[in-house]
Amino acid sequence: MKRLVLAAALGLGLAACNNTSEEADTADEAPAEASEAAAPLAAANGSPPGMYEVTAADGTVTRSELKADGTYQDYEADGSAGLTGNWSVADGKTCFDPEGDEEAMCYTETAPAEDGSFTATPDEGEPVTVKPVA
Repeated sequence: MKRLVLAAALGLGLAACNNTSEEADTADEAPAEASEAAAPLAAANGSPPGMYEVTAADGTVTRSELKADGTYQDYEADGSAGLTGNWSVADGKTCFDPEGDEEAMCYTETAPAEDGSFTATPDEGEPVTVKPVA
């Protein structure tokens, strides 16, 4: 079940701005740079960072916490810590790159329903249902 990485969210980390002194002297550029730096991460379908319940096709329920810094923590069905790693958005998919020898996985997500839930389909394997945890 360790392969059940959250098929939900998260977005590509923003690159740090490399400001030169010439750019800093231009008052018109400062507001744009500030708003870019403050842009929140989101999954490919727009879901924000947070805790998500992930239900596999066999009914197994796990949780994944997608953090705003581009990292994630999975939790097994018994509540114990599972995989950790980094998440990002690439080619319109939310991708998870676990630490260690585990292979990275990417998911195509449906648009979130009114309750925030959605289906995430991995490049290989069965789709999972993902729902935000309040």
